[in-house]
Amino acid sequence: MSMFEVLRRFGTFALLVFTGAVLVFLLLHLIRIPLVLLAKVLEISMRRLDGFVARHASKPPAGPKNQFFHHPTVTREEAINVHA
Repeated sequence: MSMFEVLRRFGTFALLVFTGAVLVFLLLHLIRIPLVLLAKVLEISMRRLDGFVARHASKPPAGPKNQFFHHPTVTREEAINVHA
C-alpha cells in the first residue's frame, strides 16, 4: 500500500498522525542515546570508586589503633630511655 493509497483511504489527518508518531519515536530514540552513554559513564565511575574505597578500607592500619597508650612493641631506643 503506497502513501497515496493510505491518503485516499484514511485521509490527510490519519497520515499526519502516523507521520507525527514516527517522528516522536525517532526523537525519543535520539534523546535516549546521550542518556544511555551518561548512565554508562556513571556506572564505570561508580564501579571504580567502589573498588578504590573497598581496597583502602580493607587495608590494616599502619599505626597503632589506640592513640592513648604506647604501642606494645617497644623499640630499642625507647627501652634505653626507661628509668625505673
